[in-house]
Amino acid sequence: MSETKSVYAAYQGNTYLFGGNAPYVEEMYENYLANPGSVPDTWRDYFDALQHVPAVDGSNAKDVPHLPVINAFADRAKQGGTKVVMASADVEMGRKRTAVQQLIAAYRNVGQRWADLDPLKRAERPHIPELDPAFYGFTDADQETVFDTSNTFFGKDRMSLRELINALRETYCGTLGVEYMYTTDMAQKRWWQQKLESIRSKPQFSADKKKHILDRLTAAEGLERYLHTKYVGQKRFSLEGGESFIAAMDELIQQAGAKGVQEIVIGMAHRGRLNVLVNTLGKMPKDLFAEFEHTAPEDLPAGDVKYHQGFSSDVSTPGGPVHLSLAFNPSHLEIVNPVVEGSVRARMDRRGDPKGAQVLPVLVHGDAAVGGQGVNQETLCLAQTRGYTTGGTVHIIINNQIGFTTSDPRDLRSTTFCTDIFKMVEAPVLHVNGDDPEAVVLASQLALEYRMEFRADVVVDITCYRKLGHNEQDTPSLTQPLMYKKIAQHPGTRKLYADKLAAQGLGETLGDEMAKAYRAAMDAGKHTVDPVLTNFKSKYAVDWSPFLGKKWTDSAETAIPLTEWKRLAEKITTIPPTVTPHQLVKKVFDDRAAMGRGEVNVDWGMGEHMAFASLVASGYPVRLSGEDSGRGTFTHRHAVIHDQNREKWDTGTYIPLQNVAENQAPFVVIDSILSEEAVLAYEYGYASNDPNTLVVWEAQFGDFANGAQVVIDQFIASGEVKWGRVNGITLMLPHGYEGQGPEHSSARLERFMQLSADTNMQICQPTTASQIFHLLRRQMIRNLRKPLVIFTPKSLLRNKDATSPLSEFTKGGFQTVIPEQDEAIVKKADKVKRVIACSGKVYYDLVKKRTEKGADDVAIIRVEQLYPFPHKVFGAEIKKYGNATEIVWCQDEPQNQGAWFFIQHNIHENMLEGQKLGYAGRAASASPAVGYAHLHQEQQKALVDAAFAKLKGFVLTK
Repeated sequence: MSETKSVYAAYQGNTYLFGGNAPYVEEMYENYLANPGSVPDTWRDYFDALQHVPAVDGSNAKDVPHLPVINAFADRAKQGGTKVVMASADVEMGRKRTAVQQLIAAYRNVGQRWADLDPLKRAERPHIPELDPAFYGFTDADQETVFDTSNTFFGKDRMSLRELINALRETYCGTLGVEYMYTTDMAQKRWWQQKLESIRSKPQFSADKKKHILDRLTAAEGLERYLHTKYVGQKRFSLEGGESFIAAMDELIQQAGAKGVQEIVIGMAHRGRLNVLVNTLGKMPKDLFAEFEHTAPEDLPAGDVKYHQGFSSDVSTPGGPVHLSLAFNPSHLEIVNPVVEGSVRARMDRRGDPKGAQVLPVLVHGDAAVGGQGVNQETLCLAQTRGYTTGGTVHIIINNQIGFTTSDPRDLRSTTFCTDIFKMVEAPVLHVNGDDPEAVVLASQLALEYRMEFRADVVVDITCYRKLGHNEQDTPSLTQPLMYKKIAQHPGTRKLYADKLAAQGLGETLGDEMAKAYRAAMDAGKHTVDPVLTNFKSKYAVDWSPFLGKKWTDSAETAIPLTEWKRLAEKITTIPPTVTPHQLVKKVFDDRAAMGRGEVNVDWGMGEHMAFASLVASGYPVRLSGEDSGRGTFTHRHAVIHDQNREKWDTGTYIPLQNVAENQAPFVVIDSILSEEAVLAYEYGYASNDPNTLVVWEAQFGDFANGAQVVIDQFIASGEVKWGRVNGITLMLPHGYEGQGPEHSSARLERFMQLSADTNMQICQPTTASQIFHLLRRQMIRNLRKPLVIFTPKSLLRNKDATSPLSEFTKGGFQTVIPEQDEAIVKKADKVKRVIACSGKVYYDLVKKRTEKGADDVAIIRVEQLYPFPHKVFGAEIKKYGNATEIVWCQDEPQNQGAWFFIQHNIHENMLEGQKLGYAGRAASASPAVGYAHLHQEQQKALVDAAFAKLKGFVLTK
């Protein structure tokens, strides 16, 4: 109430709002009521505040928010009787007072567009009419006129127009220009105004602080020049021209530590990465030199180039040790960003830190990539969602103004700034001239303060330049001749700052002395970050040793005792009386209760649920996300029960898997945003930092994994052999030819098969409820962490033939190969002439066809684990049928897709002498599936018939 009173008092006290200006203000207020966006920001803020002011006349009109305005106008009118006569001078003065407020608003809104940001000064600063006093009718005669400036933070309630303009330009148009007025949060706007205007965007650093900044600039420049001289022509993606970035990182880390942050996870692409490794994280220079000289230990099957490498260390800060992690990154630049966010979320969850007070994500972007690669927009969409928020990210742009190899601004982007995509989440942007390292450090301080205060994303855009080419092997002047003439004349940020400090009396030779000392450290291969903590061990650090260096094994003890099964089944099928489920959901849970008691076979949804329940009851957290994961795209899961009488998300849902045991591990299920690339990368990042959680990403349809292919290629399939990063993420990809057309049939099994080597991941296609139960449990119970790709079914979710008896859950385990199930055929194995091997749903079609034909000389084997191929088990099954002369691989997918081309050599290896291998399936196709239902049925019938017909086409003989 006190706040609303003060707003009203301020309103009453502003006399320029009344009298001759009353019609103008009243019209503006009516415009605001019709459309708040139609009035200037200053007025909109003013009227926003008035919405909360109660009526002041004691009437019953308290619900009319603009009553104070009407009353005030009436009161002012009464003071002059029935007619108010104002001198023209007063009217003009009132207009000028209003114009002053508009001028202030203009500088706050667009001042950064006139800021001094370009170190190269290649273009004249643009003319921004709104920043020109003449735009509002002011002349030189008005310069000394004093106006009310109480709504600013310049330290004066009244200032002359000249003073005000100087203050505004210093604050918003110097080497630091900040965008923040588009935020809808008034508290955040006022926070920025107070922070910037109170110091006019100029830091007041001590002499020691300035010397430290120079030291960091010297280190940044020193490393690049050392490498440029010693390793001529080798790629390193130099930071020269953007050295202030290292000072920014140093400030960010030190200040974050002082504010209680204990871990910082950094994601960045190539530019400046080696500099960060050495000068920020403290990697030993001699270790980096060894990589340049190709003498580094090669203990990985593939390895990766030095500017993709990650690193971790612990450094000392005023608040205590801070653990720094630089994420490994492929050449797809921005794809590392959601990986970092997922890693941060895992660390937050482990610490019980829901707001990100102890863990900070820092993402470093290039100016072209940040807006040009859509994964950033997807990642920003995640920023404030419940399942993915990390308490705000500090983004830093190394903006070299060239955009990879582009120089013409018309080809760089379609927005004013490369940072404009951040406006989608109302993230403030601090544009700063890289040649003013003090302003860069100030920007870092403000960005961190904002993030810690509001737990939201914020951006520091360091406008700099790139001294060399995109890499050190090209000649940029071929395509940017004028720009590189300017760069050739530039003395360098370090030199400019050293000269500035010398002029301030801080030592004429200080810069040279620092450069010599750094060169000596490089020659000795010593640390350049002081102090790096070599023996610190956080209690939150993950012990990966149980999962490293493990040889592949298919076996694991995944069955659970019958008593435990029944206990868990009762827990997850009991709906509290306070929750009213939908009738269809109630039936699902009633049926599951019967399954739990062993009265009927267990279906897929119950088998999956019991796997999750048994894991969380045993202390393994489960994190399941996807575009429809709570219900399940095919409504088979129902992990979240929505109360039919309540709609609030916090009280209107019930999750049985969160109520399995008193001290159970967490079960989290998330209906993600409509994203594949960023969400899968996020979950990969989460799994990369938590080997003890079953992390599952489920595609709505398996085909949608197409949108995340870069994550699959560059992280999931190859992360271990490139970087030694063990990861146990699980992908569930609905797959099956059900006549739903080309986009809803295939999860592109062939792509995963082609990516499989070095036992890098598991490719499985289970066909029964017990198989999914054991497979999910095996993923956690084995001391082995490999990505698991499950091709889950659609029609089999409700196919009674795919259900399993309770006994298959209380004994046994995951079967990589399911042998022939017809005991009559097994008993007469010597009569079998043909063995059909298959995987997935087509098995049930084949069994049905065999029954119709009475073909008791045909055995059918299911391969449930396609990679690593189970040679021992599969070979043993083939040997059972020693008189069989033909092996047929049958699949739903077209011949050029599916498993055929990647599995035939595995089958051939296990065939007996004289046996022939043939193919039964759809013909090769450019499309995954047909879109016409009748054609689908014809093809399905034909491929099943072909599995029993005479071999034709390609036949491979042993």
